[in-house]
Amino acid sequence: MEQKQTKAWWQFGYVWFIMAGPILVVIASFITAYLAITNPDPPIEDYYRKGIEINKTLDAERDGLVPAVQGRNHAATGLKPAESD
Repeated sequence: MEQKQTKAWWQFGYVWFIMAGPILVVIASFITAYLAITNPDPPIEDYYRKGIEINKTLDAERDGLVPAVQGRNHAATGLKPAESD
């Protein structure tokens, strides 16, 4: 009887080709974790007060806008349109 010489699993190229993708993902995740730990994002200081200031600025810009008919009347008569709030 003739016996076949069988190779070990690591001697087949396709095995390494199939394992290359998951191995690269694991290595990339370790690199990402290292970068996240060594370079943390700085905390945002007093974000609530800054948000309130932004809202006030946006409200002030919107207060200058009036409907077109009132704006035309203001331009013709010189009278400031009344607040509609």
